[in-house]
Amino acid sequence: MSAPRLGSIESGGSKFVCLVGSAPDRIEAEIRFPTGRPGPTLSRAIAFFEETVAKTGPLDAIGIASFGPLELRPGHAKFGHLAASPKPGWSGVDVAGPVAAALGVPVGIDTDVNGAALGEGRWGAARGLDTYVYLTVGTGIGGGAVSGGKVVSGLVHTEMGHLAVPRIAGDDFPGSCPFHGDCWEGLAGGEAMGARWGAPAEELTGDALREALRLEVAYLAAGLRNIIYTTAPQRIVIGGGVSEFPGLFPLLRAELTVALAGYPGLSEHAAEDFVVPARLGRLAGPAGGLVLAAGAAAAARSRSGTGPSGGAGRMKVAPDRAGWPV
Repeated sequence: MSAPRLGSIESGGSKFVCLVGSAPDRIEAEIRFPTGRPGPTLSRAIAFFEETVAKTGPLDAIGIASFGPLELRPGHAKFGHLAASPKPGWSGVDVAGPVAAALGVPVGIDTDVNGAALGEGRWGAARGLDTYVYLTVGTGIGGGAVSGGKVVSGLVHTEMGHLAVPRIAGDDFPGSCPFHGDCWEGLAGGEAMGARWGAPAEELTGDALREALRLEVAYLAAGLRNIIYTTAPQRIVIGGGVSEFPGLFPLLRAELTVALAGYPGLSEHAAEDFVVPARLGRLAGPAGGLVLAAGAAAAARSRSGTGPSGGAGRMKVAPDRAGWPV
């Protein structure tokens, strides 16, 4: 079976990334542009696909990995819509509908962090595993859990950045989260680090950098302990700007061993391949869009019994790798 021809959108709070291809190393066309007002931004994304299709032929499906919070319950009247988004002007916006209607192909949608989890599972640091967690530590903290080959979601997608973590003794920083103050994101996200130190994390040097790393690995390890005990992952993959700090991962692995305190005593939790950096970098989210698109194309084939439906179907697609050629 030939590789499907797919479109992908990473709908981020600061930028949109749209591409056409079948894998991170097989990209035919790509565009990046700032996220502006909803109507013009979505129209620009749609125009990119229309122009690409006119030049090189039709697509089988499109996948969208979007910032949230999103309504992702299949059959819900607001499926594919943003909920109360912190992005001005985007609350309640239908992200999936205009794309499906304009382009007439099946559309799969999930959160940007779940998309990155799918991309890392298909081509990156979690390849070959069916139960793992992808965590992004950038401006904030977000996480996507894959369990038994499917993204974990229910009433809403996971919001790992808002886990409660114990405050480190002597730390009086109030936290930067507008909802919870000192939740995990409020204490250990990049925005929190900037507020705590009065400068962006990447600009810290000397004693300030060493102290920032000490606090960061302690808070990250505390959050990872919660994740390990609740999702039992085979691996934790970490991306985002904060993950690029030199020396972060050896320190984090050592601190995690302390945080787990010998329970449940698995040697795998101390292994170098348990907590690892992401491999796909800036392509993790767009790669996840390709996985979602492949699932949408496969679901359309299953419904029609012949091939992509050509209809404006919208669905949330679990990461079961359906639709990919063997």
